[in-house]
Amino acid sequence: MAGRARARAASLPRTTDAAFVALTVFDVVTLAAHRPAPGVLGLALWGAQTAPLLRRRRWPLGTLAAMTAAFVAFTVLDPVPGKTPGPYFLVLGVYAAARHAPTAASLPGAVLALVTAAATDLACGRSPIPRPDSLQPVTATTYLVFLSVAYALGHALRRIDLDARRLREANERLRVERERNARQAVLTERARIARDLHDVVAHHVSAIAVQARSTEDALPGDPALGRQGAARIAETADTALVEMRRILGLLGGTAGAQPSLGGLDRLIETAEAAGCRVRADVAAEAAALPPPVQVTAYRIVQEALTNVRKHAGPADVRITLRLTGGGLVVEVGNGPPPGPPAVPGSGYGLVGLRERVAAFGGSLHAGPDPAGGWLVRAELPLEGVR
Repeated sequence: MAGRARARAASLPRTTDAAFVALTVFDVVTLAAHRPAPGVLGLALWGAQTAPLLRRRRWPLGTLAAMTAAFVAFTVLDPVPGKTPGPYFLVLGVYAAARHAPTAASLPGAVLALVTAAATDLACGRSPIPRPDSLQPVTATTYLVFLSVAYALGHALRRIDLDARRLREANERLRVERERNARQAVLTERARIARDLHDVVAHHVSAIAVQARSTEDALPGDPALGRQGAARIAETADTALVEMRRILGLLGGTAGAQPSLGGLDRLIETAEAAGCRVRADVAAEAAALPPPVQVTAYRIVQEALTNVRKHAGPADVRITLRLTGGGLVVEVGNGPPPGPPAVPGSGYGLVGLRERVAAFGGSLHAGPDPAGGWLVRAELPLEGVR
């Protein structure tokens, strides 16, 4: 759709140029049918009044000057007796100058064209001002009205073009800035994921080290106990590898406090202190989930409640954590805001949540709730996570 619109916009100048050519040919043919018929010079001067319009975009002031000169020559030489059309073609020249040239240059040019046309008519004995006893329709007042309207229209369209160009440039800068911020948000969230999972990975590696030493001590005297220790080492190593694969390339930063679903009460208290009415339904089995899953679920609820406070205000909130056959489903929904509609956010928080959920091979949906309000829903697979 946008491509077709640009194609139509690009073809418009060619269509306009063809219209001006057709207008010139029509004018010349019409004048040639006049009786007495004009000579070659008359036809050339008549057609010369519109021919410069083909270069109006590149040389708008030159176009206006050429059209004014053609009008003066036609009026002074008077190649068609009784044919005094007046400077109506200058309307197009003044419009082109106002449309394509800066105001500082186009306005003096339009005034000069007006004065020149009126002075030429006056010098040739025509009426520069309306008189009650005159039937001459072309007067200085007529020139002023027509050329002023043409200039105002051209100037207005030029301003619209300039504003549209500035808007496109601003939109492009905004797009680049949003992309940069989105990339930065992803990097920031990856660093946060690395910090959150650092303790989990460190725990597994430390456990392997302890179990390896215990197994080494048990092997000489109790081979069966040593084999059990080796099995535990393998199991712990497998778990560590699963976690390592999820954060491959993301490890960095320092270890911080490890959030868990046990901290949901503090999140709920904070939301209720802000005026929200929170209803939580958390499966009892959720407390026994692996630490990486609890960290991610905690962050989802935390970000969702933050967005509720920022964009919906003191709304009704429902939090649901339930176990399904293959994983954990986290839902945070809120009703319509009690006040005026909120201003849309940047969306960077959701970018971070999707990055976090994708690390587990899960999915995240955030959007309008069919029941009203807004819903954040995440599915976190539990297979292979310990």
